[in-house]
Amino acid sequence: MDEALMSVFIVGICFFSVVALVKILSDNKIRSKLIDQGKLDESIKYLYPPRMESHVPSALKWGMVLIGVGLAFLAGQLVPPEFTGEVTVGSMFFFAGLGLVLYYFIARKAANRSEK
Repeated sequence: MDEALMSVFIVGICFFSVVALVKILSDNKIRSKLIDQGKLDESIKYLYPPRMESHVPSALKWGMVLIGVGLAFLAGQLVPPEFTGEVTVGSMFFFAGLGLVLYYFIARKAANRSEK
């Protein structure tokens, strides 16, 4: 395929992905506001449970992910030079995922505490 045609496809896919994401997020926000104001039927409220993020700041999540990525770069520097690239990339995914899993448990514990 021609390079120019390929770049048009990539730009188009990125554009429509962003548009779809914005539409989904705005629709969800509108539905949540309508539910909070009581403008919708009670049977719809079960579709939108309260979010755990209201109990734990999302900055904690991204801080944990960035700490994981930093640990990955540190681990990449500690291994022999012939394995540096593979270890760095692999440990980036591992430590970032570990940070997200730890955040989930912290957020769930905070949500359980706030419900009591």
